[in-house]
Amino acid sequence: MNILEHNGSAWNHQVESGNEWTKPVTADTVERARRGEWEIILTPTRPVPSGWFPDLKDSNVLCLASGGGQQGPVLAAAGAKVTVFDYSDKQLAQDRYAAERDGLQLTTVQGNMADLSCFADASFDFIVHPVSNVFAENILPVWKEAARVLKTGGTLIAGFMNPLVYIFDVEAEEQGQFVVKHSIPYADITDLSQERLERQIREHTPLEFGHSLEDQIQGQIEAGLVITGFYEDHFGGKSSLDPYINTFIATKSVKMKA
Repeated sequence: MNILEHNGSAWNHQVESGNEWTKPVTADTVERARRGEWEIILTPTRPVPSGWFPDLKDSNVLCLASGGGQQGPVLAAAGAKVTVFDYSDKQLAQDRYAAERDGLQLTTVQGNMADLSCFADASFDFIVHPVSNVFAENILPVWKEAARVLKTGGTLIAGFMNPLVYIFDVEAEEQGQFVVKHSIPYADITDLSQERLERQIREHTPLEFGHSLEDQIQGQIEAGLVITGFYEDHFGGKSSLDPYINTFIATKSVKMKA
């Protein structure tokens, strides 16, 4: 099956269903951002440290696989020239809705996060990539393309999943039992039972991939980026693993040379 098409359609369905990651920020949040009072998240609960951001005024910012009206409108209100890039047209519509509602200048582009050929080399000063490469079959092209379109000295901030979450049997975990079943890298498309996979497809659930930490971190380094920041986060009590380990990771990386 075409994973890209399925996940794009599934996220359109998530918008229609009111998934929390598809709801635009409020007009009040945008107004406060205009006053310099703002923050964004890459992971479920922990705000990105303020020191990870450059001076946003007139900076060219790419919100990569970041539709939903959550990061883009805030950064635009803070003074950045924002482009939101996503494969789900309805997620992008959420950004346009917030921009029209609040009088923001913001561009949306539909496409695959692993193919940024619509952008020239060194187009952006800053890239924001929240937890979304979990929906990409291969993340190495994502890092390479992000590095290519980033200016020398520019910054990429990214959130992603600790692959540990994918080693457990899904159905057993839903019953509160941790049964180690899968290896990493993981893919719903190959590791779920046929019955479970068909159910996820039928219910328009996005299909996920558990990438290795080597691909997530060394992948950025091999793309020409230098890791300069790191933190962890949890799922806000929504994961059975929350009492034991933080399952989300965020990194800050800088492109040191062309």
